[in-house]
Formats: sequence, C-alpha cells, structure tokens
Amino acid sequence: MRKVIFTTACLGALLAFMPGLFAQGGNTAGQVNGTKTITTAVPFLLVAPDSRSAGIGEAGVAVTNDANAMHWNPSAMAFFEDRMGFSMSYSPWLRALGIPDINLMYLSGYYNTGGSGVIGASLRYFSLGEIEFTDGLGIPIGSDKPNEFALDVGYALKVSDRLSAAISLRYIYSRLASNGGLVGNARPVNSAAGDLSFSYNKPFKIKGATDLPVLFTSGVNITNIGPKVSYTSSTADKDFIPINLRFGYAFKFDVDEFNSITFTNDFNKLLVPSEGGRSDIPLLQGMFGSFGDATGGFGEEISEFNTAVGLEYWYRELFAARAGFFYEDPQKGNRKFLTFGAGIKYNVFGIDFAYLSPLQRNHPLQNTLRFTLTYDFDSAGNE
Repeated sequence: MRKVIFTTACLGALLAFMPGLFAQGGNTAGQVNGTKTITTAVPFLLVAPDSRSAGIGEAGVAVTNDANAMHWNPSAMAFFEDRMGFSMSYSPWLRALGIPDINLMYLSGYYNTGGSGVIGASLRYFSLGEIEFTDGLGIPIGSDKPNEFALDVGYALKVSDRLSAAISLRYIYSRLASNGGLVGNARPVNSAAGDLSFSYNKPFKIKGATDLPVLFTSGVNITNIGPKVSYTSSTADKDFIPINLRFGYAFKFDVDEFNSITFTNDFNKLLVPSEGGRSDIPLLQGMFGSFGDATGGFGEEISEFNTAVGLEYWYRELFAARAGFFYEDPQKGNRKFLTFGAGIKYNVFGIDFAYLSPLQRNHPLQNTLRFTLTYDFDSAGNE
C-alpha cells in the first residue's frame, strides 16, 4: 500500500488541501491565484456517488428513478412504483495521481409503504488512504487512515398526483487527521444536517404526424442545512458545511415503444458566504445572504452557479448510453469535464458505469470511473 508522508507542521495544509481536492467540491483554500473559490468543510457530501448521474454530467435532481434519489432528490421516491430497491456504488479516487487506496463507496435503499410514503436510507463512505506522519526531523511518529462518512434517512410523500416533498436527516463524521494525538489539536468532525426537496412531473404529447409522448420532470433539493464545524479544538476555526441548492428539469421523449431519449439540466449553488466557509456570519444569514454578498456584484453572483447537462438513451429499457457536460466558472473552481456512461438492465438487476474526462490537462480527476449495481426487489417478487 502506498503511503503519503506528512510532518506534524503540515497539519494546516492537510486540513485545507484534502477536502477540496479529494471531494471535488469547495475547498478550504480561499482565494488562490486571483480566483474566488467558495470554501466549505466536508465537501465530500457533494460528490456524485452513482454511475447513472455521473454519466450525464453529474445531473440528477430531475431524473433519478432508483435508490440513488437519496443523494439527488429524495422527494422523487414518492413516485416510485416498486416496493423496495437498493443500490451499491464504488469509485476509485485520484488514480491519476498514482494513489491506489482512496475510494468512495455508497449504499442506498428505499421502502415503499404503498400509500403512506416512501422511506429511504443511505451510507456514504470516503476512505482517504494511509498517511504516515513524521516530526520536524523526518522521523516517523505513526500512521493513520483518515476517513469520512455520512449516514442519511429520508421520508418522501406525494402532495398531489404531480407534486411530492421529502425531508432527510444526516449524520456526518470526518476525520482527516489522527485522533490519537499524532497531530496537535486535530479532532474529528461529528455533526448533523438536513435536506428539503420537492419534485414535480407532468406528461404531455407533442402533436404531429404521430403524437410524441413526453414526460416533463423538475426538482429542487436544498441539502446539508446544518451548523458550522471545526477540524480542531479551536472554536474560532469553524467552517460552513456545503449547504447547497440544486434545481433542474428533464424531458423524456418516448420516440417509439423501443427507444427513449432524456435531456436533463441541473444548476447548483452553494448557500454559504462568498467570502468563504471560515466566515463569521451566522448560519441563516450566510444562507440567505449568499444570493447577494459577492463583492463583484450580480455578475459574480451568477458565476457562483455551476451547470450540468446530460443526454440518456435507452433501448427497450435494457441498454442505456449516456453523455454529459459539467461547467464551473474559472473564478469559482474551474471544473469543466465531459462524462460518458452506459448501463444494462436485465430482469431485476441493473449495472451502470461512468467515465469522467476533464478538459484540463493533468487534472487529478482524469479518467475517474464509477460503478453501480442496482436491484429491484418488487420485480423479483413478481417473476
């Protein structure tokens, strides 16, 4: 197993660098080289965990129709017809940097009560590999295996035939440095957060030589509403967690009885102060004020929204091909990448995979892969 060596003097850089790079969300570095990247703690909560959405540009708030809705939009579960289902996802992380033991794993499931709503749960585990610590003279003083995880439970209910809502609760644990005294006053994060989400759908037809059935879906999900956290024992070092607004829409075109095409578009914005997660602004003020606190005015506020677009093609609900594009403003993180994916569904099983290709050269996320297995319990019972 490859080890990364750190001295105890590197704690500040460790805590600042690891969340942003490894979790592909905001980081804790603030303004670097003239950029204005918004900072947060525990950004691993924003990583796209499953292969289907990862294959369509990391969009999912309006298209998720399996257990991975617990990440993208739990309210979508209210429209599920199956009794139960679960999903398992795995992604090796930062392989382009030659690091072999950083991995993201995600397990999710749901149970449809058949009239009283749908209950969902998920577990996200992020292993950061093995780190060997040394003192100022380079003498080894011990090793550690940092990790982070989040445990979620959610409840979704139909408000009407077309509208649904859901609430979710989340326990968050993040240990980036040893809690065994190897590194100063470092301590793990233990916190909680909640989500609020809504879904709406409406079928219609495009008139023509043959009427084209279309399903319009839309969704809104506000995630990680929770208190600031700290990786040290100092109460002055608290950061916002990645409170995030995700909203979007999708159109599914049933071309004929065998073929369908879905176009989807997501928008995301961090509901934290533009000055960064270490801001002294209170939680609610930071959330609501995040729409108008950028020093660059309206133009900078717009730049804080990132965009994901994707296309998905299904043949007879057996084989899927996917492609997508993700864009983030250069001043706010500069993530730009293409995604590709495929899926096969046979009987009660589904297997999906996704591939990420950044537009920047030598990017640490180059060639990132994700793999997902889904299982439909209700279909199994009906065979």
